[in-house]
Amino acid sequence: MWKKVKRLFVIKTRFEAYLIIYALALGAMTRGAHYTTQYPGFGGYLLFAATAGAVFLGGAKILDAIRYEQEAAKAVEESSDS
Repeated sequence: MWKKVKRLFVIKTRFEAYLIIYALALGAMTRGAHYTTQYPGFGGYLLFAATAGAVFLGGAKILDAIRYEQEAAKAVEESSDS
């Protein structure tokens, strides 16, 4: 049973990764909008850009990790066939 619960917290496909990245972006942009009202002017927009940049970096890392895991699983499968 714990394996089924654990599976809920593992990102296996690119589609799941895109859903997670979308949720992160939605929250970050909301937070960035709050920054522009809390800190009017250049500082608020700089914080807004920082929240967007964090999502870009995090999303790229998630997608790279998915690709790495899929390639590693493929290599293990090929080596076990040989």
